[in-house]
Amino acid sequence: MNEPPGTQPPEDSTQRLPVLDKRETENGDGPGRSESSAASGPPPELEGKGGRQGRFWSARRVPAGIVALLLLGLTGLFLYDIVSVRAGRPGMAWRRELAEQLAERPLDDTWVLVGAGIAALLGLWLLILAATPGLRDVLPMRRLHTDVRAGLHRDAAATALRDRAMEVAGVQSARVRVRRRRARVRAVSHFRELDDVRTDLDAVLADAVRGLGLSRPPSLSVRVLRPGRKG
Repeated sequence: MNEPPGTQPPEDSTQRLPVLDKRETENGDGPGRSESSAASGPPPELEGKGGRQGRFWSARRVPAGIVALLLLGLTGLFLYDIVSVRAGRPGMAWRRELAEQLAERPLDDTWVLVGAGIAALLGLWLLILAATPGLRDVLPMRRLHTDVRAGLHRDAAATALRDRAMEVAGVQSARVRVRRRRARVRAVSHFRELDDVRTDLDAVLADAVRGLGLSRPPSLSVRVLRPGRKG
């Protein structure tokens, strides 16, 4: 029985739903298609970059703070000494002593060489800090959006791989260490053949590494051993 338009059927009535053609469903052209369903697939990587990213740069707050405090203290001392001399007072004793020592001591003096070596090491240390990114414990992940960068800590990656390794039949315990280029897995198997366990671990962990979404997935090094005898 047809009902007039604008009226709602009772709750216990049966309604016929529109049937979608199979070809329309497979092609995604049916009336039920929406933008959210179209975006449910994996997001594309950035064009031209392949999603690869470099390491995160550390802020270097501690070294920068130490250098800033030292420079501030030295600048304040020299400025105070200059103002004192301009006011007609004698300069600081330590500055006069330092000037005399630098004028009288030869370049091959032991203390001059020690001071120069310390200054050179400090300068080299600062140059290394300025030229290296730091944050070695954070592994960069593939960049899927231009305004979003993500990283995964090594311990979190090792925990994820260890959990996947423990799912393999025959694995009693597993220890995982993740580095920038290599992930070392040491598993102990109390039953099954070691070759079979290693084969399953290679397959499972390779899939787990891909699932981490890292920019540069580390290579796997899997070792399977028997548990040692007690006593």
